[in-house]
Amino acid sequence: MNEDKVVSAMDNLLCRKWTLRLLMNLQANSPRRFNEISNDLSGISSKTLSKRLKTLKAKSIIKRKSYSEIPPRVEYSLTEKGEKLIKSFDDVMKWAENWM
Repeated sequence: MNEDKVVSAMDNLLCRKWTLRLLMNLQANSPRRFNEISNDLSGISSKTLSKRLKTLKAKSIIKRKSYSEIPPRVEYSLTEKGEKLIKSFDDVMKWAENWM
């Protein structure tokens, strides 16, 4: 993949509103249920949260675990790939704390 395609792919995945906050939330509070995430990310719509979760799951950044219970229970957490992605933001976060 050339640099332009890599930047474009990263932009499409990570620069969508709520994506980074969602990932940071799962890092700090994993596993989480849909309503727990929704409550943590005040202002996110259910539709947007659902889209972000589906996209991140499709990219294997998060995993979805369903339990055979009544009522049904579903939990989301970071995969190893997701953990490494979040870890890569440590330097960016340090930069933002110092310069923004």
